[in-house]
Amino acid sequence: MSLQDNENNKLSYTNTGSKKPLLWATIGYRLKHAAEKYPDNDALVVVWRNERYTYEHFYRICRRAAKGLMCMGVKKGDRVGILATNYAEWVITQFSTAMIGAVLVTINPALRENELEYVLRDSECQTLISIEKFKSSKYVDMFYNIFPEAKEQTPGKLFSYKFPKLKNVIVLSEEDRPGLYTSGDVLTHGKEVSNKEFSQREAELDPDDIINIQYTSGTTGFPKGACLTHHNIVNNSYFVGENMQFTHNDRLCIPLPLYHCFGMVLSNMLCVNYGATMVLPNEFFDPFATLKAVEKEKCTAMHGVPTMFIAQFEHPKFNTVNLSTLRTGIMAGAPCPIELMKKVREKMGIKDITICYGLTEASPVTNQTRHDEPVKIRVETVGRPLQHTEIKIIDPDTGKVVPVGIQGEICIRGPQIMKGYHNKPEETKKTIDESKWLHTGDLGTMDEQGYCRITGRLKNMIIRAGENIYPREIEEYLYSHTDLVDVHVFGVPDKKYGEEIAVWIKIRAGSKLTEEDVINFCKGKISHQKIPKYIKFVDTFPMTATGKIQKFRMKEIFTEELGLS
Repeated sequence: MSLQDNENNKLSYTNTGSKKPLLWATIGYRLKHAAEKYPDNDALVVVWRNERYTYEHFYRICRRAAKGLMCMGVKKGDRVGILATNYAEWVITQFSTAMIGAVLVTINPALRENELEYVLRDSECQTLISIEKFKSSKYVDMFYNIFPEAKEQTPGKLFSYKFPKLKNVIVLSEEDRPGLYTSGDVLTHGKEVSNKEFSQREAELDPDDIINIQYTSGTTGFPKGACLTHHNIVNNSYFVGENMQFTHNDRLCIPLPLYHCFGMVLSNMLCVNYGATMVLPNEFFDPFATLKAVEKEKCTAMHGVPTMFIAQFEHPKFNTVNLSTLRTGIMAGAPCPIELMKKVREKMGIKDITICYGLTEASPVTNQTRHDEPVKIRVETVGRPLQHTEIKIIDPDTGKVVPVGIQGEICIRGPQIMKGYHNKPEETKKTIDESKWLHTGDLGTMDEQGYCRITGRLKNMIIRAGENIYPREIEEYLYSHTDLVDVHVFGVPDKKYGEEIAVWIKIRAGSKLTEEDVINFCKGKISHQKIPKYIKFVDTFPMTATGKIQKFRMKEIFTEELGLS
């Protein structure tokens, strides 16, 4: 659609229609549809565990797991947390919970005890599903540390004043532990629920039901749970796939963590919408394991953030693998340099690679370049709006739409916008206005063809390797150190991750605190990606005349001092 004309000045408003209507379906229905239409297609291949499921098999096991959760007392609307790396069980949990209307709460495996406690309490989880451990994180021990009463209680009947809603904890293991279920228990209990009971539950579901809570740092404060519906997730992934010309013949390599929208929506749900194959190369991102999985499974598509593609190119064995089957994919989470785009197209053969922009609150994609657009468009813009989506760019002070080419805040309206933040109505009102426009907090411009460019952020959120990190979370923790008087965290440019964590600290008089002391204070207490890389001790901070801290000046000064421009 052409842009509006206002007194001969074209305004920064556009929308994209579609010849295809929105899908009115639940996630469970889309899986059932794929299983009926493509029963013998590979649905899921977990390369690192040598596991393979056809759509018929995958649907049956998801249905069995869904019945097991029903038998354990999981009702429609109950929250089920998943704390795991890229296991088949993660994907099975994603679809089995959706089949019975349980709300999947995705949990970052990098979280520490206090962060896990926050998510479980804030989301009011009724059930937690977890692997035993990952690297140095021993999740069973972490759980017992925050919920010690479980050791003396019966599985399915847990109770704690700290976690009043949490009744079930399921460990993906066959080892019996006090108070906890095993993964085998879920499938065993699945036999106790009849097909009639299951069908009755399915009939209660509505595409507008909330089905996923994604924790995001958002634009202010501690992590907030973005509430996404079946309708959000099904349609966002469906139209992203349409722009990639996805079909049931595609096989998607997924090196991304599944706990984020990029993994679970733009990868898993996208594949199920088209009857395509999900390929999990490794438990966590490994560049060579990803390359080998593409070769072994003859993948036609691959997703990732720019740092993942760079790591694959830099691997010494890059030239030893056959990537000739690749044709499409998504790069998102950070700007794509033109040299990287050239390498992806020429050395990997992903000629139809697309660029996406969005945010968790938008399920997540709002903009996407199309598979056949020029490379220049793909590296200099984030494309046009996704189908059925409106975008406007406004003056943050007046709220008025700005002329084409003028920077302002990007606002989105469409079927992908979340219902709101879990139990945070005031925060929701700050993000979604009365006219249902989502205010992204990102600054950008729009050209006359409706292509958008991202130019900065209204707030001080840091995006490191595609992950949103809000400075206040780190500042609140650092303030607990008795030697720190004042702390300000911000991002500085980084060639590998896009941004890195920097902090300026004012310490108490007489303190001999060192940079190493600060890092050691953080290790094991906050997620590794939130630990500051650059630390500076100062006596004063840049301020306005009214005494407001100027983080942008700290960033400018420190970037120059560190030679990071």
